[in-house]
This record gives sequence, structure tokens and C-alpha cells, in this order.
Amino acid sequence: MFASIVNTFLNCFKIPELKSRILFTLFVLGVCRLEAYIRVPGLNGDALKRFFEAQGSGNGGVLGVYSLFTGGALENCALGALGIMPYISATIVLQLLTAIVPSLSKQAREEGGRVKIIKWSRYLTVLLCLAYGFGMAIGWENPSSVPGFGGFQGSLVLYDNIWWYRIQTVIILTTGTMLLMWLGEQITERGIGNGVSLIITIGILARLPMAGQSLLDMFHPASGEAQFNYGHAILLCGLLALVVGGVIAVTQSQRKIPVQYAQRAVGRKMMQGGSSYLPLKLNFSGVMPIIFAQAILMIPQRFFQSIGVTYHIKLFTWIGNVLNEGETWYFVIYTLMILFFSYFWTATQFNELQIADDLKKNGGYIPGVRPGQATADFLHNSMSRITLAGAVFLTIIAVIPVVLAKKLHVPYGVATFFGGTSMLIMVGVLLDTMRQMQTHLLNRHYDGFFKAGRSGSGGPRNRGAF
Repeated sequence: MFASIVNTFLNCFKIPELKSRILFTLFVLGVCRLEAYIRVPGLNGDALKRFFEAQGSGNGGVLGVYSLFTGGALENCALGALGIMPYISATIVLQLLTAIVPSLSKQAREEGGRVKIIKWSRYLTVLLCLAYGFGMAIGWENPSSVPGFGGFQGSLVLYDNIWWYRIQTVIILTTGTMLLMWLGEQITERGIGNGVSLIITIGILARLPMAGQSLLDMFHPASGEAQFNYGHAILLCGLLALVVGGVIAVTQSQRKIPVQYAQRAVGRKMMQGGSSYLPLKLNFSGVMPIIFAQAILMIPQRFFQSIGVTYHIKLFTWIGNVLNEGETWYFVIYTLMILFFSYFWTATQFNELQIADDLKKNGGYIPGVRPGQATADFLHNSMSRITLAGAVFLTIIAVIPVVLAKKLHVPYGVATFFGGTSMLIMVGVLLDTMRQMQTHLLNRHYDGFFKAGRSGSGGPRNRGAF
């Protein structure tokens, strides 16, 4: 199997167009990684980096997720510290508004409407970068007040003129994010894969050396007796294989709703009927419910804990403590929020009424289901059932890193690669990139990565790598 995989990758470089796209993508991703190391002027990045190294391999919560997405740029006080997240946030906001606001929904369906929405998302990205950048500049002035930086001693700002530092930092961070956005669009247009998703993935993979060192320290610590033995190593390997296999299976799983098209007349031509299917993804919402749950759950925890400690209110302090990552109530609320946002995201993005209307207009129908409202109800019920299964699996994947880090004391940098957002993003992006490469390979009559890429009879490609 591995020889077939290697041979398939070698075939990718035998196609000139695909070869140029792969090399272009690798070059641009290398440029993106430079943003994680070029530091913002006027900041003592070495002090913050030493602090994070002393903390271990990272922190949990939203700060840990954000740091994971930036590929270490946040700890380095680099110009890519905001990462690509403002652009993703702007895109998500507009997607939600498009599903909720009728005028935007109509605009998206019109000719050239998607281009306008993309343009608006870029404008919104600039505004978010200015807001996030200013907040980050203020946070760097007093790092100990930022969640996840508790215990940091000293100052990061080296400038005496504080407003010059703030204005300069905001401009630099905004420019860094806009550059990442532009580079991601170039990868999508001229390279291979989705550019923005690949930028996030390469940032996550950049943490592998640190995670590898932490994993080595688990079994061979520099001082003292090792807490873990080789039995734990076997269990971790088995868990990793199980999680990766499960994520791949769920990411690719879909329910195929059969659709039959009746014979119809278009002008003077008679169009023959046919059969097709409507694919309903098991994990339709992707990684979004986990991100929403982590972001929202952190706000009340910080609020109650800060108010309770400041004004000595025991009830608020207790609420803040029980909402700490790893506590029982945290797991309960975290699970419920993932389930809720799974349905929320599906409800805003999956429009069964529009799908039923489009099927009716094109002469399509689901066998055994009447067109119109009955079809919409059938799609709604089907999507609700498979969303529950996908949400339960998503909850399990999201909880695994927290359990490993907080209950079993596995270093956080290692635990993040056993589930959560990082695993879902990496698997999804790599599968999407491999599908695009598969298309190029099959068009040139080469073996593909997947069994679905086999040709029938008469083609030189006779089997896939997987």
C-alpha cells in the first residue's frame, strides 16, 4: 500500500501543470510561515517565547486554539499574530447573514452576487483586523491580564511613546493578515487545494516538532522518574489510529438521497429523464460547533472568575472555578453547546425549502415522496437524524484532547493532535487537497489516491492507493 502511495505522489510530478501547482503551493506556504517568525518592532518577543517554553507546550482554551491556528506567531509577537482568523470570522458572519437576511440571500443567488459578498467579506476583514489588532496591542502592554498569559512578569513593549506603538502595531498586524488572505487566494487560484485552509493546516503542522519533543519528554524526562511507560505509548498509538480512522470515515460519510428526473420538454427539445442522488454529509457543520463552543464558554468563565476574585464574591468565584476547562460542569456545558451549534449551523446553511423548490423546477423528485413541502419535510427529518449522529461524534472528538490534557496529564501540545479542531481541520483539508490532485491524475490516466478513482475497462489506471 505504501509503495502505491509513494508511486502516486511521484506521478503527480510527471504532470507539468500539477507539478507547477504543487511547487507554487509549497513556495507560498513557505512565505506564509515567515510571518510567524518576523517580529513586530517594539516588542520583546524573546521574553514571551521563554515564558511559553517554561509553561510547557501550550495552553488550552481559546488562546490555545488561536495560537494553534497562527502556527506559533502569537508567542513570537510576529506580524502574523492575528493569523487568518479575522478573514475566517468575516466569512462566517457573512455566511450566517446570507442565510438569515433575505436581501443578502437574494443577492447571493443573483449573477455576480457571490463576487460582491466576497468583496464585503474583505472589507469586514479589515475592520476586524483593526479591532483585533488594537486589542492585541493593548494586551501586549499588560500580558499578565490576558487569559493564558497569567504569571508573566515584566513588560513586552519597548517603546516609550505608547500611542506610536499602538498605531504601528495595529497597521502591521492588519497588513500581515491581509497578506495571508491574499496569499491564500493565490493558492486557491494558481495552486492546489483551498489556500486559506492550507495556511491553517500548515500552522498546525508547524507545532509537530514541539509536540514531538513533549512526547519524548513524557517517556524520557530530563530529571525524575517518567510518569508514562511503554504501555501508555501503545494505548496512545491505538487511540491516534482510532481517531484518525474515525475522522476520515465521518468526514467522507454521507447519506445519498435518490433523485429521479422525469422526461421534460425544454424549448423544442425533449430532455430524457435520469436518476441521481442528493448527498447529505454526516458532519455537515465541520469544525464550527467546536470553535463556537470554546469561544463562548470562555467568556462567562473569565467574567465570573475575575468578578469573584476582585470583589470577593464566593458564588462568582465558585462558578468561575466549575467552568474551568476539565471540570465536570465544563464537560456537560461544552457537550450541550457542541450539540446545539451543530444543529444551529446546519439550520442556517442547509436550506431544505430551496432544495425542494429547485428539484421541483428541474423536474426532479425523491421516489415515494411528493414534490414541494413534503420533499422539504423529508429532507429536514433526514438531515436532523444524521446531524445528531455527526454531533455526537464531534463531541467525542472535541472532548478527547481535554480529557488527555486535564485528566491524564498529557502535555497539551501532544493532546491537541489526538482530536479537537486540529485533527478535524487537518484531515478535512488533506482529503480535499488529495481529491483535487486525484482529478489531475485521472485526467492524465494515472493512478489516483482513492479506490473511487479506478477507471472501468480500457484505462491504464487500474487501482488506487487506498
